[in-house]
Amino acid sequence: MTEALKPVLPPSELRVEEKGDELVESGAGSSSPASSVEERKLDNALLWKRDLLIVPIMGVLYMVLFLDRTNIANARSLGIGQPDGLEMSLNMPSNGYNTALWIFYIPFVLAEVPANLILNLNKIRPGIFLGCQMFLLGSYNYSFLYALGRSLSSMLTARLVGILGMCQGLTRSYGGLLAVRFLLGIFESSLPAGATYMISMYYTRREAAVRFAWFFNFALAGPLFSGLLAYAIENIDGAGGYQGWRWIFIIEGLVTCFIAVFVIWLCPNFPQHAQTWFLTTQERDRLMNLLETSRGAEAKGSAVDNVPIWKVLVDWRIHLLTMCFFCCDITASSIASFSPTILTELGWTRTIAQLMTMPVWASGIVSTFILTWLASRINFRTPFLLFAICLQLIGWCIMVAYVPAPGVRYFALFLMAAGTFPQMSILMGWLSANLRGRKYLAVGMAWMVGFGNCANFISSNVFITTERPYYPTGFHNGLAFTIAGFVLTSTALALLFAFNKKRDRIRARLTDAERESYDELYFKFVY
Repeated sequence: MTEALKPVLPPSELRVEEKGDELVESGAGSSSPASSVEERKLDNALLWKRDLLIVPIMGVLYMVLFLDRTNIANARSLGIGQPDGLEMSLNMPSNGYNTALWIFYIPFVLAEVPANLILNLNKIRPGIFLGCQMFLLGSYNYSFLYALGRSLSSMLTARLVGILGMCQGLTRSYGGLLAVRFLLGIFESSLPAGATYMISMYYTRREAAVRFAWFFNFALAGPLFSGLLAYAIENIDGAGGYQGWRWIFIIEGLVTCFIAVFVIWLCPNFPQHAQTWFLTTQERDRLMNLLETSRGAEAKGSAVDNVPIWKVLVDWRIHLLTMCFFCCDITASSIASFSPTILTELGWTRTIAQLMTMPVWASGIVSTFILTWLASRINFRTPFLLFAICLQLIGWCIMVAYVPAPGVRYFALFLMAAGTFPQMSILMGWLSANLRGRKYLAVGMAWMVGFGNCANFISSNVFITTERPYYPTGFHNGLAFTIAGFVLTSTALALLFAFNKKRDRIRARLTDAERESYDELYFKFVY
């Protein structure tokens, strides 16, 4: 069966034809029906193996990170205006909460691309690289409030003493909060981009779209359950001498450390070096063949591998689609950071407001599955992106108009979530499908996640405390960036279409040998 999986023709005579995102080997058409059945069985087994390991591991990793990043919103809403709340306990200034949000993203954005380039070198096993940083991230989260006003407990293991020792003197005040949030940004910087890079490396261009939807929905499940956890934690307020909002960080930080152990253990190597407990030699060879058929030659020494890094860094596809991601992330970060606060101001108590965030996140999960699946099914992404932006736009219009009925404004949050989160998974898959080569994928995934998250600098500063409950600055900024996202997405479609037409004209003038060399670097873009 091994021979049946190899091309019958020599590589020099193998031709690859594109049909949308799907690639077929026209030179391998002489294989027998029996071998085709065997190949399909092997391909199905490969897909199941990847779906049962890669997506859950990367998805849970991102879910916990997203939870750790956004749990400060739940912690704040448990004590707004209360002496024992987050802001008054740490004597925050009026803009203190906003500052605590954006300071996280300074190291997070700056370290994203370098971290992915280090991961791409393959000198450190991905499980070690991602899992150990995740463990340190959870340790900081755990120490964030556990060390407040107390010395280290003897229950801590020796391996955490150094980390907690650094945090112990920094987390007694508002300044300590800012210091630890900055450190959290350092340790989290490589994790989301590394996870998206791993998915891009293990799936073909068309397979990746739905897997990115699963990946982002894992992330959305984090704050969904965070609202439930915050509601439950409210009932243990005062246990051990800690307010309920402090227990949010303690419990969720410990969960992060626990899951990090499984990431270290179960995260596989890159496909070409996948462990035998994950893929057999035959499965690994078949996977590499499928990936090369889908993306072209990406191995070391190939034409795309020899592209200078500066060309990768200035590539227009990466920056244009990242700007689209940036515009939708304005809404995503606004929902993550301020929806509990907004719901509290709609009249619900602080505990009920926690529960009322859950349906909002759930609507984002459902919408992401539906729209991403449809886009993958018909192999056309742009119409669904534009439809999602329109949903988001209606939500912001309701917020800007400030309809008096709380139910209408609550419904606006559903529209914003249902429109925003599908864009993130579709855009990630769209960028991945339009890049070729490990350097391009490493930089592209990291830049989209890193620079895209710069939206948090804006969203964390435009919801001004003194403007509540109308928040005119925040709502108008959200509306403006949503309109910009529509324009940028339409521009990306037009440019990709134009470049495909130009590519077809150039290929028509080339010989077969020249066309084969040309296709190594210049492939057909997808929409």
